[in-house]
Formats: sequence, C-alpha cells, structure tokens
Amino acid sequence: MPSNRGGGRNATRGRAAGGSATVRGGLPAQERELRVQGRKTMQRLLDAGRSVFEKQGFHAARVDDIVKAAKTSHGTFYLYFANKEDLFKALALDAMAAMENLGTQLGPITPDDKGRETLRDWVGNFVDIYAAHASVIRAWTDREFAARDLGRRARDSLLELSGALSQRIDEARALGDQSLIEGVACLSMLERFNYFQQSHQIRFTREETIDALTRAVFEGFFVPDGRPTKRR
Repeated sequence: MPSNRGGGRNATRGRAAGGSATVRGGLPAQERELRVQGRKTMQRLLDAGRSVFEKQGFHAARVDDIVKAAKTSHGTFYLYFANKEDLFKALALDAMAAMENLGTQLGPITPDDKGRETLRDWVGNFVDIYAAHASVIRAWTDREFAARDLGRRARDSLLELSGALSQRIDEARALGDQSLIEGVACLSMLERFNYFQQSHQIRFTREETIDALTRAVFEGFFVPDGRPTKRR
C-alpha cells in the first residue's frame, strides 16, 4: 500500500480545521486565571502529553515521561494538572469539542459536483482532526474509559456528530427515521477507516484517504440511487 506522507502537518491543521481555539487545563489550572506565559506552559504540557500517549499508550505513560518531553519540572506539571488522568481528560475534552464542531460545519450536500466538493472539504477536516487527536480518540475507542464519565461523554460526542450526518442525509434523500441509522453507519465507516490508518494497520496518503472516503460517503449515502448530476 502507498505510504502515508501527511503526518507531520496534522496537529496544526487539525486545530485550524475545527479544534477549539484553546484547551482547558486540568483541575489546578481551572482554579486560577492563567496569564500568557502560563497558557503557553500548559499548552506545552498538553502537547507533550499527547506525544507521550501516542508513543507509549495511556497506561504505560508516566508523569515523568511527560515533563521530560515538555522540558519542565514535576512541580510545574502539578501547577496545571492533578495527575496524568487529569491531563488526558483535558486532551479528550478538546478532541470531543473538535468532533462536535465538525457537525456544525457540515452544510447541505447537493447531488452534484458542488455537493461532492463541499463533502470533500468536510471529509478532509474529519481526517485532519482525527489525526491530530488520534492517540486520545483511540484510547476511548478501545474502551479504556468506557465505564467512566469520560467514556459516556465521548459516546455522546460521537452521537451528536452522527446526528448531524443523519440530518444532511435526510435532507438529501428524505429517509425519515432510516436516516438515523445511515448517519451512524456513515460515521462508523469514517471513524473505523481513520482508526486503522492512525494505528498503522493500513497506510494511504492523505489525498488517497480523502478521495476514497468522499466517494464512498457521497455515492453511498447521498446519491446511492443514481449518478451525481452535473452542474450547469
């Protein structure tokens, strides 16, 4: 399979494509107002945590690994986060907000070239945001937090996104309640493909991924009963 050549740019692109502008800190950070330098330090810790979780997994990661990656001290870490779970929660809430924001970005998908291009832009944002938050999303996808409030919050986030897809599918095809099932099916396909991609079980370039997913979603969920119409 072709190699994936888009990885280095994903985190920045993901935030620009729909992530929240700022990430909340952990419990200690929420108890006081942070100045500019404090926000920068907190962001450095969050970026380090994301990197460590990506390389080692949540359970194997230690606070010591995170502070070393952030080039700071344990004392500084505990000014912003109570423990590694607290840092992970901040990252997870940011990922969920980015996913929920994708739902608000999805406009009507018309059965023509304009609709396909609109969908392609949206799928590109989905791919980039998933890549930017891959280690966090995989942790809740793998049910490491399924029994906790964070796991339930993650499911609610994904249901909200599938609801946005269902609404657009119903607008395009007037399926009624059937659109709810198709919205879940559509999101499941998008999520699973990106899960396999980010866990390195498959390897495609960013453009190949976006092209294939756009075609599958457009022809499978928005114009499954006929060929797309051409714009005049």
